[in-house]
Amino acid sequence: MRLFLHELRAQQLLFWRNREAAFFSFLFPIILLVLLGSVYGDDPIEGVDAATYLVAGLLGYGLAATAFASLAITLVVRREAGLLKRVRGTPLGAGTYLAAVIASMVIVIGLQAVAQLLIGRYLLDAAWPEAPASFAAAIALGAAAFAALGVAITALVRTAEGSSAVVNAIYLPMAFISGAFFSTREMPAFLEAISDVLPLTYLLDLIRATFIAGEGLGSSPGELAAVAAWGLLGLVVAIRMFRWEPREGITGA
Repeated sequence: MRLFLHELRAQQLLFWRNREAAFFSFLFPIILLVLLGSVYGDDPIEGVDAATYLVAGLLGYGLAATAFASLAITLVVRREAGLLKRVRGTPLGAGTYLAAVIASMVIVIGLQAVAQLLIGRYLLDAAWPEAPASFAAAIALGAAAFAALGVAITALVRTAEGSSAVVNAIYLPMAFISGAFFSTREMPAFLEAISDVLPLTYLLDLIRATFIAGEGLGSSPGELAAVAAWGLLGLVVAIRMFRWEPREGITGA
């Protein structure tokens, strides 16, 4: 535990000192919330007022940006630089190191969620979650699922230079198609069909349900199972395919 806490502190320092990572993972979703919130109307969207709908969507977007995109890019860059390989030869241990990296991202997600809720409530007049416990559980489940998917996707990225392009090509379209910024009911049928299989779609449904009185995780068993299933798939792929050694120059990999 002592080594874990020491490494967690180090990972937090590394994250906040990396201005690009801190901006795009932490600040950018908050900036989007303020900008988009200024143009949204007051009409309800899918049973939720527009400001609250947007807050829930940006919470999911920010979570995916941190737990999936930022984590995957960080791990690929460190892998190709040989840092992950060297970690395995230290007293820290590979499992403890990876747990600290993921826990650091979870802390960022928690701070970001608090900031978005406060901005949404006091700047955009959005509602608080009607089911706070279910809201926290949805965020925790989403962070775990997307972290597993983030670790898994590193197996598909061969170079540090290509990590941002590959990861952004996956999660940015997913954010739009899943309805992070607007209702999916406005999209063409073929995009709705794609939306119906994306993990972020189900996470957004879970988060938005916690803002509606009388609803929560218990009222969304299908969405709950879908997010958990995606997380389990990511975990299986991560366990089987995650690499600690650089992939560049490896043939037959």
